[in-house]
Amino acid sequence: MAKSMTGYGISTFELDSTSISVEIRAVNHRFLDIVPKYPRTFLFLEDKIKRIIKSYFNRGRIEIHVDLDGNSFVDKSIVADWELMDQFVHELQKAKERYSLSGDIQISMITELPDLITVHANEDKPSELQELLLTYVERACQQVLEMRLEEGKYLIEDIIRRASAIRDMVLLLEGRREAVIEEYRNRIKKRIADFVDKQINLDEGRIHQEIAMLAEKGDISEEITRLLSHLDQMQEICNSDEPIGRKLDFIVQEMNREANTIGSKSSDSMIGEWTVELKSEIEKIKEQVQNIE
Repeated sequence: MAKSMTGYGISTFELDSTSISVEIRAVNHRFLDIVPKYPRTFLFLEDKIKRIIKSYFNRGRIEIHVDLDGNSFVDKSIVADWELMDQFVHELQKAKERYSLSGDIQISMITELPDLITVHANEDKPSELQELLLTYVERACQQVLEMRLEEGKYLIEDIIRRASAIRDMVLLLEGRREAVIEEYRNRIKKRIADFVDKQINLDEGRIHQEIAMLAEKGDISEEITRLLSHLDQMQEICNSDEPIGRKLDFIVQEMNREANTIGSKSSDSMIGEWTVELKSEIEKIKEQVQNIE
């Protein structure tokens, strides 16, 4: 079943007076791009989190946010290096005696020096937290997947509807081909009649030869055949359970190429109008395909 590349999921749980929320946002991207945004506390789980995400998604930019409300798992404490501080104060005292300096040693002189006093984070990572976090990452992924599947269903329905309209246009183009050849015939006869005496019998063989040359120059039968083939492939791909975005993107490019060729080959005004409509519908399908995984 087709999936869109946009979706949202959030799951929240509480542990030891701390609320932890896992939020996932998915948007369009050519490849799978996982963007983790969570506290350093959870960096040790990054590989496992990415493996879970990869099991659910093949393409798209996936942003995962993990937020903590509480400090049960990250406590901070001040640590003083007393040995280094003793050396520092001792050297200051020697400097005062050596240079006969007056005044007391200010506390700011100690606090402003790096390494004398530092702040350490005491991170507690109970196994229960790890298991819960991975479980709720998976739940958020499931929510995103459900949203992508639901949106993907509507995208495919729209693509199939537009493909049906394109097929009708292609069949009109195919039916118009014989009428164009007849118009070529009448046009050539009229041109010849304008320059020769109407009493002179026209060379039907020569007329047919000219008509054949014009018809071959503007023949769009091959493009029509390929367009119909592409539409059949599109229908088959849309019914696939595999990721289909890239396949559909390739088919749409090929369809657009055939439509451009038809437009450049034919000088018939009606075919020209239908070709413009055809290209418009193909472009709309292309826009929808960009949203499919």
